[in-house]
Amino acid sequence: MSSAREITVTPPLAVSTVIFTLRENERGELKLALPLVRRIRSPHEGKWALPGAPLDAMDDLQTAAASALYSTTGLEPRYLEQLYAFGQVDRSPERVVSIVYWALVGKDEAAAAIESENVRWFFADEVPDLAFDHNLIVDYALWRLRSKIEYSRVALGFLGETFTLASLREVYEVVLGKRLDPGNFRRMVESASIVEPTGERLAGTRHRPPQLYRYNPTRDLTDPDPLTRRTRGTTRGAA
Repeated sequence: MSSAREITVTPPLAVSTVIFTLRENERGELKLALPLVRRIRSPHEGKWALPGAPLDAMDDLQTAAASALYSTTGLEPRYLEQLYAFGQVDRSPERVVSIVYWALVGKDEAAAAIESENVRWFFADEVPDLAFDHNLIVDYALWRLRSKIEYSRVALGFLGETFTLASLREVYEVVLGKRLDPGNFRRMVESASIVEPTGERLAGTRHRPPQLYRYNPTRDLTDPDPLTRRTRGTTRGAA
């Protein structure tokens, strides 16, 4: 009596990215937004999804995530971090394990991103019903961003080379969805030494021009762990 041979099938791997930026709505209010791509083949043909691509056997994970993002949207993130591995058995007709990253880009860079019939920006609170389990992924990325902004310096990934403390505070308020006391916020930022004054002031304002600040280059956007230190230099602020 012969026993049946057990066949083990390794599920394919893919890399996807949730990328956040700040964009103005019709009323000129800043809101969190992310780019989505329309699927042009089954499964879920016609539905919106996160940018992603299959993982080649020779690809470095972080490089693959950045490359897939750039080829889809033309964006190069200031901050890129691995989020989670999503591999539920029923997440797609043919099981695929997705290594998901989340990223941040500045408002100016996002304005120059590729947009077309199949690539569009959506506000984070207006994301439609997405393909696969991508709504769950977006929710998890939002939770990670809002949690991390409380104790790290990732908010700087949304800003340009120089900025005012008011614009930095606005980033925190948009991400957290609540108002912050200006005085308490200033004390928090100054005690953390995450920014430094440039010695210049913002031009073109009606009242006394506010002080301009810049990112403190001696401080990383996150506290790097041993793996991050090993790969430092591939992407600014990765963790």
